[in-house]
Amino acid sequence: MKIIFEDNDIIVVDKPADLTVHPNNSEQKDTLVHQLLDYYPKLKNIGEDSLRPGIVHRLDKDTSGIIVIAKNSKSFNYLKDLFKNREIVKRYIALVHGKVKDKKGTITKSISFSKKDHKKRTALLDAKSKKAWTEYRVLEYFYFSKKEYTLLEVSLKTGRTHQIRIHLKSIGHPIVGDKQYKFKRQICPKSLTRQFLHAKYLKFKMLDGKIMEFKSGLPEDLKKTLNEIKNNE
Repeated sequence: MKIIFEDNDIIVVDKPADLTVHPNNSEQKDTLVHQLLDYYPKLKNIGEDSLRPGIVHRLDKDTSGIIVIAKNSKSFNYLKDLFKNREIVKRYIALVHGKVKDKKGTITKSISFSKKDHKKRTALLDAKSKKAWTEYRVLEYFYFSKKEYTLLEVSLKTGRTHQIRIHLKSIGHPIVGDKQYKFKRQICPKSLTRQFLHAKYLKFKMLDGKIMEFKSGLPEDLKKTLNEIKNNE
């Protein structure tokens, strides 16, 4: 666990890939929450769920990057409202299959549970669907192993489970390395062992009114993947 900022109200962590944020049951171990509790035991009393103390948002297990944790009830409720009211700027880096035609775009497809697989979500409008809003802009195009790829900066206006992954797949550009939301016969660089998705930036107003920005550089495994692509174009 790499802490990049801490004060009396919050802890900001640069989460590595292959680390689950919180347990789904009391038997599950080795999550970010367990590491946080070892570091700051008082966290156990913060929030509405004993399995998710201090957690106001989350990242998928195989998504790396910045996550903010509340250290007290006041900051928990404050951050929860910021996320609910879309007052936190969240930006990600994603490498997707195919050449994204538009240099900028917005996806507003609602998200619901998949009718074929209860573990998955899908871009679907039904009685249980929730509104979702994703914006993206093209950073760079690549051509690797006779296939096209696009590096995107992605911004979230809402925070639905698997939102970026679902939305990008829904427009025909699934994230490279994503084993859950993918098309058949996709070619991935050999160096990539997880989905190419990284939470690089958070910006919000602190309890004292100060505007804070938190940044995370691209992890070494994702840099290695980009180098593999660039050296074999």
